[in-house]
Amino acid sequence: MSAGLDEAAVREWCGLAGEALGRTRTEIDALNVFPVPDGDTGTNLHLTVLAARDAAGSLPAGAGTAETWRALRQGALLGARGNSGVILSQVLRGLSEVLGPLEATPDGTAFAAALEHASRLARAAVEHPVEGTMLSVLDAAAGAAGDASGTGLPGAARAAADGARRALRRTTAQLEVLERSGVVDAGAAGLCVVLDALAAVITGEYPERYEIPARAAGQRAEQRPEPPGPGYEVMYLLDAPDGAVPPLREVLDRLGDSLVVVGGDGLWNVHVHVDDAGAAIEAGMAAGRPHRVRVTYLHAEAHGRPVPHRGRAVVAVTAADGLAALFEECGARVVRRGPGEVPPLAVLAEAILAAGDEVAVLPNEPEVLALAEAAAERARDGGARIAVVPTKAAVQGMAALAVHDPVRRFDDDVIEMTRAAGATRFGHLEIAAEEAVTTVGLCQPGDVLGLIEGDVAMIGKDLAGVARHVLYRMLSGGGELVTLIAGVHAAPGLAEDLEARVRERRPDVEVGVYAGGQERFPLLIGVE
Repeated sequence: MSAGLDEAAVREWCGLAGEALGRTRTEIDALNVFPVPDGDTGTNLHLTVLAARDAAGSLPAGAGTAETWRALRQGALLGARGNSGVILSQVLRGLSEVLGPLEATPDGTAFAAALEHASRLARAAVEHPVEGTMLSVLDAAAGAAGDASGTGLPGAARAAADGARRALRRTTAQLEVLERSGVVDAGAAGLCVVLDALAAVITGEYPERYEIPARAAGQRAEQRPEPPGPGYEVMYLLDAPDGAVPPLREVLDRLGDSLVVVGGDGLWNVHVHVDDAGAAIEAGMAAGRPHRVRVTYLHAEAHGRPVPHRGRAVVAVTAADGLAALFEECGARVVRRGPGEVPPLAVLAEAILAAGDEVAVLPNEPEVLALAEAAAERARDGGARIAVVPTKAAVQGMAALAVHDPVRRFDDDVIEMTRAAGATRFGHLEIAAEEAVTTVGLCQPGDVLGLIEGDVAMIGKDLAGVARHVLYRMLSGGGELVTLIAGVHAAPGLAEDLEARVRERRPDVEVGVYAGGQERFPLLIGVE
């Protein structure tokens, strides 16, 4: 029998619970119908326990029981996945806060008090508690431990695990969606596995296997469609003062459901189901600093549809209707921005997170590049593979998309896209809005500026003349493909006239002409 719940026992429990959930997670996933039937509750619980295990395991031997409990609860808070994982992290916090400070081995009374505290914390974290879930089972486990507290720590631990199992069987009758599907609650089943592992470590009686009910006794699944709820699960860690959390809860509760917020002392884990993922992220930004943002589409598998936004994807940023259409025709998902503006960080992060497991981002403006890197970093925290291809112009983005191959290895694909973008020189025409000193002299309002890769190369009065000068200069260094994208304020036939002149002077060069619809630049030029 283990010596109570000392440092070694806490570490052993983390490891055993992780192994047990690893063996049962597929069965638990199959039970998952509430709050949404997305089939990942077992996986989320497993990942949450592994995060707690790794945090506790990172401590040196002899760190002490209190420090081990602290690391365990912190690891669970940082690594919690899904609604069930966030609630479980609160369970671990409750146990830690009561058992961690004890200098002596806890008795049955202390263990029951710890479970009772964990139950209160978990229920308080859920904005709208529902019976027939992990919360009900945790209540029952705490009550059973209290009834058996006089039998000592092993007796209380075994009673808690057995009480949880009995409560698990009752969940089917407590929640209509479970009864209709003929299953017990998935999160509650996973909690039973965690409590079984805890009882095993305390008593030294290890089960040969951890039973997961395939279906509630006497129940048959009735296939009736469930009304769809909010479309996205949004999760993030939030650095925010404690006083900012109640207003955040109010905002998120209005936006969606399944709201769970756990944590304290300036660090919080936020979970909510919403239709507007961007608004949920923006609410976090108003309260503090969100990070490790994860956005997951909820309903595709539940409704028998292919899962959208999975696998490989490209996200492109642009301000113009025509450019947006061009990028979409090439297979990119487009994030729109206002002319002369950058998109909100939360919006871009949401688009990247929702796009796929492997995402290449095309900023297409120097001003958007840093923002894209910040949004990508958030997505990487959520486990996705994100690469920002440093495109500084729309023509570079189009060149990158032209060589994009979703079948190729992601790293190789990003390399090829980056090479194509880097091999594309970019220029544009712009109308001067005010008097200014440039590298080629003084310009006046209304002058036509010809720029090559951000530097003014010519100042003139005639759009066509400046366009020819810029294009010929760009071609002087070589080139096989010219891309001309006409803006809203381009003179009629400007791009077509340039195309004819290039074909006459350089018949070896291929020319593509497109309507971009951009407001600021009458003409965009690319040379590959």
